[in-house]
Amino acid sequence: MAVVNRTPDSFHVHHEDDDAARAAVARAVDEGADLVDIGGVRAGRGPEVDVDAEIARVLPLVTWVRATYPDLPISVDTWRAEVAEAVLEAGADLVNDTWAGHDPRLVEVAAAHGAGVVCSHTGGLPPRTDPLRPEYPLADAAPGEGPADPRDGVVQDVVATLATSAARAVAAGVEPDAVVVDPTHDFGKSTWHSLHLTRRTDALVALGHPVLVALSRKDFVGESLGLPVADRLEGTLAATAVATWLGATVVRAHDVLATRRTVEMVAVLRGERPPARAVRGLA
Repeated sequence: MAVVNRTPDSFHVHHEDDDAARAAVARAVDEGADLVDIGGVRAGRGPEVDVDAEIARVLPLVTWVRATYPDLPISVDTWRAEVAEAVLEAGADLVNDTWAGHDPRLVEVAAAHGAGVVCSHTGGLPPRTDPLRPEYPLADAAPGEGPADPRDGVVQDVVATLATSAARAVAAGVEPDAVVVDPTHDFGKSTWHSLHLTRRTDALVALGHPVLVALSRKDFVGESLGLPVADRLEGTLAATAVATWLGATVVRAHDVLATRRTVEMVAVLRGERPPARAVRGLA
């Protein structure tokens, strides 16, 4: 899932100019993106962007992508039902709700258009807010169970939240295989939480929905290695390899080619994909 941001204040790369945004989509397709995720509002704090401004940022690009790449799935990163309505009318396929159902109408809009939806986890935070000392207490173990990992409190909370959100989306009419779940690293979480969720990707896979991981150059990678955003590619790819080995199937990425090669190598190692060429020792 290639990231194409239409925001002037994105934390990494943005494509505010129409020509630059179109070029970014074309480059992502050339580098092997399976779908593009178009966003019009910075996830973190920043200047207010109202509904009309968000639509003005993303709708023209959605319209252009649908006309230029008829078979390319389009995702739009928004928590607003009004924005979802506009982009789905224009041909988008997936609503990436990174703010955990803040607008409860969003899944209903997605269902009405036969679209997919990404269910996320933010620890209860409203849109565009940063976490402050988030805590996820570990639930008591069931009788007969062994001692639990004390770090699993965040896993329990994420799994329970995503299970509830996915069930609501299905009840609203979204097809079960079009409901994607995302643990939403860094949102409502400390670096320790995001690291442990990556190790426990298998717990999310057990929910039975496709698992999306948005790891690209995030703060938990930077804090782990002591690196600024510009230098976080290798750390991102390491986290991507772990998450996809454990079953994540959608990877939101700024660096499409490097990410594509990483997930393909993981698939080869898992035995799910043959080597492109395997002649060593045979001739």
